Amino acid sequence: MPYYRPISRTDAARPDAALPLAGGWCWFDTVEVLTRGEASRLMPARDLPEGVAKRLIAARAPVAGMDMGAPRIMGILNVTPDSFSDGGEHADPAQALAHARAMTDAGAAILDVGGESTRPGAAQVEEDAEIARTGPVISAIRTEIAAPISIDTRKTAVAREAVRAGAGLVNDVSGFTFDPDLAPFAAEQALPVCVMHAQGSPETMQADPRYEDVLLDVYDWLAMRVAALIALGIPHGAIIVDPGIGFGKTQAHNLRLLRNLSLFHGLGCPILLGASRKRFIGDLSNTPEARDRVPGSLAVALGAVAQGVQILRVHDVAETRAALDLWQAVRCAN
Repeated sequence: MPYYRPISRTDAARPDAALPLAGGWCWFDTVEVLTRGEASRLMPARDLPEGVAKRLIAARAPVAGMDMGAPRIMGILNVTPDSFSDGGEHADPAQALAHARAMTDAGAAILDVGGESTRPGAAQVEEDAEIARTGPVISAIRTEIAAPISIDTRKTAVAREAVRAGAGLVNDVSGFTFDPDLAPFAAEQALPVCVMHAQGSPETMQADPRYEDVLLDVYDWLAMRVAALIALGIPHGAIIVDPGIGFGKTQAHNLRLLRNLSLFHGLGCPILLGASRKRFIGDLSNTPEARDRVPGSLAVALGAVAQGVQILRVHDVAETRAALDLWQAVRCAN
């Protein structure tokens, strides 16, 4: 089975035959054709199969009130004691609310609230503890901030309480495979979802991750999960996909995914990238402390946006917003 990766471009000098990528700011006139066990080849975009071309070209529907025609920032709000980068910094509801205000003021289009660390080696958190961490924070945010809120959880009970408190999107790092009731709950509540790829659980995922071809394996897995969610009644236009950088991947796996992110437009969904401050950035930039990985995180984010990625999940909202503004100014300069 062939896979089609659009070679995304943003240059103002655009050929007449170029096609829009996902209705956004990128275009393409060439496609890399990938087939398992064979060398890749290039082909003109005009020769794409009709169904593939339609998925690659079509504008993505708004998700949780966010227009997907421009890059959007998802601000990370971990209300945990042990997250890899900011554990304990926002565990108090007052601290969390202050940080939520700061992120939305700086340009976050959506806030992603999580009460369970899913860093490599992290242990599972009991539902009651996760609810106690996330529910009051979401309630406080909802009373003061208009931005949409995502609940970052694998568990139905946590999502249910978060939705009652004001969350409007479910972001599941297990791709809705951990709790079989979570996807039906999202369908019943007409909630948009983000489905992320992960190999293994947080406790074991970095032990020895292996793939036949990480790019195509992750694509196939996400395609399978998107189809399963649609079968449960979640509209295609309400599904975001995330290749799961760092979740059961080596540095080489992460880099191959990042270099080829435009492939995932073939799923017909907005793409979310969550690479902010992750260990591979520290390894490549010689920054062992997560707080020092902002420059590397910005480089990865801008590389993703240049491939048409619609949502950046980040810790450093102000810095990411500034980088996007400068990137856009240069791109649109006469």
